Amino acid sequence: MSGFHRFSITMRMMFMCILILPVFAGLVGVLMPAFGFFPALGETAVSLKPFSQLFANDNIVTMSWLSFSTGIFATLLALGGALLLVAVFYQRAWLNRIQHLLSPLLVVPHAAAAIAFLFILSPSGWLARLFSDATAANPLPPDWAFPYDPYGFSIILALTLKELPFIFLMLLSTLSQPQIELKVKAYLKVAQSLGYSHITAFIKIVIPMIYPHIRMPLLAVLAFATANVEIPLILGPNDPPTLAVAVLRWFNNVDLSMRFQASAAAVLQLIVTLAALLFWYLGERGVAKCSPRILLSGTRQWSDMGLTLFAAVVIGVYALIALLLVGSVFTWSVATYWPYADMLPQGVTFIHWQTALRSLAVPLGNSVLLAFGVTVFAVILVLLALEGEVQMTKGMSPALARIDRSIMHITLYLPLLVPGVAFLFGLVWFQQMYFSSLTWLHLFVSHLIYVLPYVFISLAIAYRRIDPRYIKVAYGLGKTPLTVFFAVKLPMLVTPIAVAFALGLAISFSQYLPTLLSAGGNIATVTTEAVAAASGSSRRLSAVYVVVQIIMPLCGFILAWWLPNLFFKPSLQATPSSQGVKVYESNP
Repeated sequence: MSGFHRFSITMRMMFMCILILPVFAGLVGVLMPAFGFFPALGETAVSLKPFSQLFANDNIVTMSWLSFSTGIFATLLALGGALLLVAVFYQRAWLNRIQHLLSPLLVVPHAAAAIAFLFILSPSGWLARLFSDATAANPLPPDWAFPYDPYGFSIILALTLKELPFIFLMLLSTLSQPQIELKVKAYLKVAQSLGYSHITAFIKIVIPMIYPHIRMPLLAVLAFATANVEIPLILGPNDPPTLAVAVLRWFNNVDLSMRFQASAAAVLQLIVTLAALLFWYLGERGVAKCSPRILLSGTRQWSDMGLTLFAAVVIGVYALIALLLVGSVFTWSVATYWPYADMLPQGVTFIHWQTALRSLAVPLGNSVLLAFGVTVFAVILVLLALEGEVQMTKGMSPALARIDRSIMHITLYLPLLVPGVAFLFGLVWFQQMYFSSLTWLHLFVSHLIYVLPYVFISLAIAYRRIDPRYIKVAYGLGKTPLTVFFAVKLPMLVTPIAVAFALGLAISFSQYLPTLLSAGGNIATVTTEAVAAASGSSRRLSAVYVVVQIIMPLCGFILAWWLPNLFFKPSLQATPSSQGVKVYESNP
């Protein structure tokens, strides 16, 4: 084995350690204060006092239920909507149009989406203005609790609309895999030849086939939804808030003794998330038990017209909401005087942009510097880890290779399944104890934990699809493994690397809780400033921050699309690969 191969295997081990060690260190670091052990505050005895203080709070059950229920319902609605869209429009021209409509919503950070929803759904937002009487002498905003309703409906709505595109694109990614695509098309042909409608055949045959492939990403969505901070902080109720928001408030309390209660609440948040995952698992078992009777019933059509109409309504609502979100934030960012009931402001000004951009100069620089450094490191590490995977599994039996792939799969989703409020607080405790002066390093690691999984998911399929015949030819010409990696593999991956880089930038730009906790508020980014501005009195400044938040990741994806087309073009000669890998040549 060459030195480069040994190095790539070492990098694969490093990749797994970066994902595992901070999570476990964070869990240990949050368990210690939760059980009363915090030497920095003079507490060295283990006790259950933090939990007794936590459960003495009259609202703790309500906060826990709010986190649990909003996460479950949002994930269910997002999954149902995504499955409906794919079932109705699969193998139809509209599928690409829907993909183009939903894909841009992925780059919008959760905090930006929540603030934009606030502009639409608040009592003085566009929705209320639409149904108000502008001709009245003194029009007043309606007295409704939405979006700060005590049941979390606004949280469910925002999470559903934000997560549905992710699940939808995961479904399309699964269906585009060559082996699955061939099976799906063949099964659908057979089912339709037996008289089943397109939608019914998809629901009965394809969904049970592809669900196991999206199960881990779906559980990650559920874990995120139960422990999300940004959306409930901006749109959720204040008294009581969701458990994750309460943990954040207690942790940031000026009374440092509240950190014991915050740690206990973080452990409770972990239990709530595990309960949601268990509930989902039991739901899967229940559906698996009941589904054979439905799938084997012989019904050829399941209200196809009704499902198609409902899918069209979902797309229409999405298109309307997207227009309202973009229109509202851009309008507020340049609005002058805008009295209630008027649909548009009375004038346009750019003074809010001038004010905001002056104050955003440092946060914008911090965001770009941090995201660029984290993403460059993540892309390099992932490429080397994937090369190490190829070398490790080369001599393995198929059974051992599957076990190795499963271990990597679990490691990959570990930081996404464990709630951030559960391990990030513990990680901060370790950082303050042993590395208190390395603030940028803390921030770098906290972002890297979340960027690495998405970059890996984005690159893994393309890397594993590389036709091995190109590699054999290169070795046959006497090329070294290092030369093959740089001169053969990487040029074939230019577009996937660019997309993974843009995705990594978008993930880093959107991080709120890791930035706030790891830096202790000492390093401001655009996202932290946007959330802080959302709680202020100026909607116009908040709107400017949201527009900047949307533009930043969008620029990354535009460059990811433009640069490969500028420097590379698909070869005019068809590749001999049966896996559909495109070969790129230099564009003169």
